[in-house]
Amino acid sequence: MESIINYFETIPSLHRSIILVGGIAFFWLLEGALPLFKFEYKKWKHAVPNFFFTLTTIFINFGLAFVLLLSADWVKANDFGIINWLPIMPLWMYILIGVLLLDFFGAYLAHYVEHKVKPLWMIHLVHHTDHKVDTTTGNRHHPVESLIRFIFTLFGVFLVGTPIAIVMIYQSLSVVFAQLTHANIKLPKRIDKMISYFLVSPDMHKIHHHYRLPFTDSNYGNIFSIWDRLLGTYKYLDREKLVYGVDVFPDEQKNSSIVELLKQPFQKYDRPTLSSDAEN
Repeated sequence: MESIINYFETIPSLHRSIILVGGIAFFWLLEGALPLFKFEYKKWKHAVPNFFFTLTTIFINFGLAFVLLLSADWVKANDFGIINWLPIMPLWMYILIGVLLLDFFGAYLAHYVEHKVKPLWMIHLVHHTDHKVDTTTGNRHHPVESLIRFIFTLFGVFLVGTPIAIVMIYQSLSVVFAQLTHANIKLPKRIDKMISYFLVSPDMHKIHHHYRLPFTDSNYGNIFSIWDRLLGTYKYLDREKLVYGVDVFPDEQKNSSIVELLKQPFQKYDRPTLSSDAEN
């Protein structure tokens, strides 16, 4: 465990890039072998806007990385934060609790707030208006949302008290899970269901991308599914019933244009309608 901590404490930028690019490449190939839906689309053309927003996220996160490092070093030096106030525990448990809590503040809470605050929902809308959800969708976030997510992660670092090694472990897992849970892959239902009791599975997250409420406002988790289960935001919908997108923003051509997506947060607010499948 100490060797893992030492590695992530100084993980090279090249290795972080390999995790990002390697993950996309792996799930891209897996989508061809085990597709959930047989989309009729030009995969590279569909990926262009998603790759554009992946790059803007990278620029923002790398540009602000020094703030994250300074914050993580400060909480470590000052013994500040939740995990530093807990009794002495094995290193593996220290890492697990740190990642678990960062996942709550940096992912679940940020995601929940984005759905409940109208201006933030309009920013987050860019992620939801992909009509062909695949592994590239995982990084499809408006630059303003990337900044918002960074602020929530920074808040989590202070509150949880995580050193930079645990922050890097969390961010690496976060990237891989975003690619996995958005990937257009079909796992056996029983296996997917078993995974979803503790971790976010592909089917579980794709319910969140259903085009209508209440499913759009459910399953906010990124790595761990326990937050949705504990806080009452978990929902189930059979994957055969999934329809991607947002019903009140149905223009697929606009939702595939980089320029239109950059302008999307400034459109008139229009809330998704309640699905007739709400009882599920």
